[in-house]
Amino acid sequence: MSATTAAVPFWRAAGMTYVGYSRLCASMVRSCLKEPYKSEAAEVEKVHYSRSKWSDGKQKKTDLRKRMF
Repeated sequence: MSATTAAVPFWRAAGMTYVGYSRLCASMVRSCLKEPYKSEAAEVEKVHYSRSKWSDGKQKKTDLRKRMF
């Protein structure tokens, strides 16, 4: 058995990516917190981004979106 196959992280063996594993762990930690820390951590979980449509080389309407993971 080579060193690379023996050291396969368990998240990869479970078929997850590292980002998915990190997101899952962060969500579990946030759910275990007590108030007021829980509500502060919930604010960090929100993601804000803007999306614009382009046509003929000009930017059209821009809208701000929020997403909770």
